[in-house]
Amino acid sequence: MKHELNIWVVGGDLRQAKLAQLLAEDGHTVHTYALGQPQEPVPGLTAEAVLSRADRADCVILPLTVSAGDGLLNTPLASSDYPLAPILDQLSPHQFLCGGRVDPETDRLAQERGLIIHDYFAREELAVANAVPTAEGAVQLAMEHMPITIHGAKVLIIGFGRVGRLTAQRFLALGAKVSIAARKYDQLAWAQAMGFGGEHLDQLKDWLCGYDLIINTVPARVLGQEELEDVNPSCLILDLASKPGGVDLGRAGELGLTVIWALSLPGKVAPVTAGAAIKSTIYNMLREAGL
Repeated sequence: MKHELNIWVVGGDLRQAKLAQLLAEDGHTVHTYALGQPQEPVPGLTAEAVLSRADRADCVILPLTVSAGDGLLNTPLASSDYPLAPILDQLSPHQFLCGGRVDPETDRLAQERGLIIHDYFAREELAVANAVPTAEGAVQLAMEHMPITIHGAKVLIIGFGRVGRLTAQRFLALGAKVSIAARKYDQLAWAQAMGFGGEHLDQLKDWLCGYDLIINTVPARVLGQEELEDVNPSCLILDLASKPGGVDLGRAGELGLTVIWALSLPGKVAPVTAGAAIKSTIYNMLREAGL
């Protein structure tokens, strides 16, 4: 990778704001757009009001996730909306363009302009790094919203991928009685080998009433009407899954259940760590691209 690059960070939340700062501290020339003002002055970091010079960039970094829906860039720190198409119009195919969770519509807009958006969220190293603040964020939410201690609480983790595994380990370390529900038999075998109780995901509706905390990590409907009717009214449900989530929120509300859909936890509970993980991942991608 070149010693110094011209990098634009376009849109995003506190993760991207910290990412821009870290890149500038590494000696790169960094411009931000639709990201608000820098939280602290850093040499080499400039907030831009227009994209007129973005075509000179070696690398353009779009947010995680890229799209806010309806053709708009994801810009929670900006004071107005930014349509994606005019932003992509300002970019060039020779630039290294990357973003997180690139949806089909955004990919189509890019391809129409001869652009390729490299999805940094699809990288395994970032997925693993993001699982850590997500698991810690789940612990924080549980402490804030449960009327009992985690120690001794009966906790069910639905899904045993990266997030499920790290979340289960942290709750077990705090003294919780942790069980795992998973669809894959190899995941159930790993759960049992690591000291967790386990049941197949298809059997959820018959054994949910005994839990104080249920944490879902599966981005598909796993807690529907039948399952939710079996949940103890005092149980807290944390949904850590990305859209569309795994809980029927309407039915949960009708039943009076407390559900927290905790989207983008890394950016909320640990933006510095999350921004550093994105930076490391992008550096890996740039090296592989020969930049």
